[in-house]
Amino acid sequence: MPRDVRPAAVGVDGCRHGWVVASRDGVRVVPHLAPVVESAVESGGVVGIDMPIGLPHDRPRACDREARRFLGARRSSIFEPPRRVTLGAADHAEAQRRSVALHGTGLSVQAWNLVPKIREVDQVMTSALEDHVVEVSPECAVRLLLGRVPAPKRTAGGAAERRDALEAVFGPLPARLAGSRPDDVLDAYAVLWSAERFARGEHVTFGDGARDERGLLMRIVM
Repeated sequence: MPRDVRPAAVGVDGCRHGWVVASRDGVRVVPHLAPVVESAVESGGVVGIDMPIGLPHDRPRACDREARRFLGARRSSIFEPPRRVTLGAADHAEAQRRSVALHGTGLSVQAWNLVPKIREVDQVMTSALEDHVVEVSPECAVRLLLGRVPAPKRTAGGAAERRDALEAVFGPLPARLAGSRPDDVLDAYAVLWSAERFARGEHVTFGDGARDERGLLMRIVM
């Protein structure tokens, strides 16, 4: 695809009231992910999502390990995804028991707090969609876009450098969006940047080609 052709793509990031969805047409908050994916697939587009796709079973995902290495000092932004067995747990304590019983490892509070969003992605995703729906790390996307490791996104300097880099690509971005935090909006646009790269075939992929128990490809693209 020629570089001056803009592929149909959206970048998606979870937020308190659902999902922030960014595209070349603007940004909005939607309550559910499935219609976003269905619309993109129907139009032949790409959805980038800042949420794990493909969950580990007996060992950590290679894509997470490679992403942490790429981020260096910001490696902690890549958390260990939960095992699929935890998705049906009623609370963090039950998720811990399930994870330890089957795999000998626990589940962080950070990962547990994202389980509802991860469950929603897992319900939508199938291996047949892997040419249209990809996992993206906003931190990795911004690292590649800037050419250096970014400052933490919730600092004034980190937010400013992300906004400047993304506005150079997409034009002015809204400072605030009802139902989300400012960093959710920046993350959604960072994901959009990688989703467009994937649609053009210019992306970089982290991962070893492994698939999870449902046959989902465990990878991160940027």
